[in-house]
Amino acid sequence: MTINLFDDSCWASLRPLTFTRPVADLRIGILTIAEKWSKYLNADFGFQTQDYLSLKFVSKGDANFFINGSICPDENLIYAIHKLNIGETLLKGEIIIAYSADVYDLELAKSLKPIEYIDEFIRIVFPNDIFTHNGTELKKDFELLTKGRTSAKLSATNTFLGDNIFVEEGATAECSIFNSLQGPIYLGKNSQVWESSNIRGSFALGDHSSIKMGAKIYPNTTIGPHSRVGGEINNAVIWGYSSKGHEGYLGNAVLGQWCNIGADSNNSNLKNNYAEVKLWDYEQEHFRETGLQFCGLIMADHAKCGINTMFNTGTVAGVSANIFGSGFPRNFIPDFAWGGAHGFDVYSISKMFETAEKVYARRDLPFDEIEKNILTKVFELTSDLRRF
Repeated sequence: MTINLFDDSCWASLRPLTFTRPVADLRIGILTIAEKWSKYLNADFGFQTQDYLSLKFVSKGDANFFINGSICPDENLIYAIHKLNIGETLLKGEIIIAYSADVYDLELAKSLKPIEYIDEFIRIVFPNDIFTHNGTELKKDFELLTKGRTSAKLSATNTFLGDNIFVEEGATAECSIFNSLQGPIYLGKNSQVWESSNIRGSFALGDHSSIKMGAKIYPNTTIGPHSRVGGEINNAVIWGYSSKGHEGYLGNAVLGQWCNIGADSNNSNLKNNYAEVKLWDYEQEHFRETGLQFCGLIMADHAKCGINTMFNTGTVAGVSANIFGSGFPRNFIPDFAWGGAHGFDVYSISKMFETAEKVYARRDLPFDEIEKNILTKVFELTSDLRRF
């Protein structure tokens, strides 16, 4: 089977996280949404996404199944899609879950034979949905990745509460505490847990990532591949290639790729009056009610903050935002903004490229024209937000 995962209206409501990727490339649980579908269906996958993203996130020309990239798969969905015939569309109300045809065309999908899906599923509509549903998806991914397999072993210097832990080859840990009594713990290939770390599941550490000494990791947290973290982290998802290497609190949060959190930086995730948290909504261009009492930081790709940065409850930092200085910056920091509570200027695309080239070089990766063109397009799309 070959599938293409398509963006629907959720691509717009998930900005700024989706400015640089299709919805199905978002990480929730251990895997990205696309990786989940691929493993469940044993299928090659591609993307049907925005034109300016399509050179990096390519579509599969031979696909005959098209699946909504905002929907997380489960056993019931997989069963329903296996039963789907050419010329049929699987629906939940007005939501197109999947359809089978020779071409990608959502108008065509609406005209195909409808098959109503009666069960519930997890759909990622807003950025805060990622950390809200991360615990559920983490447990599902853990079962998907470890079923029928044998875990590697960790050093006897560690303390284990419960045995619901899976360790991939090359992962190491010393003198740390792993509590899997309330949820599973997954350590990816060649990951490292340094001495005196305290980890309570559900938790996932991606391939080639590391946790620094004395870290405190609370449940429903995912650290993606090639990342380094320390300090205190609770119910947060870090996509990958990002760093929060020092003391400071990160909670009820989502960080994209190539982000860096300066030493002793913190985000608030609860308002002093315990009121509902609002988040900036790119589609509505004002703050949206989340229905959440706990909501921290949403930080898009390439965003960074200096030491001792203080983020208020429900802060959204856009792509390539660069935040520094004393005081609390405002709750919405536009893409390519440079500054802090004292005010913002435009972070020029040329200066941003200079930094990105150095960051990529540290990982022995090229900062190529495809990446530059995507970021240039995001810079153009968000120009109206930078009226400083």
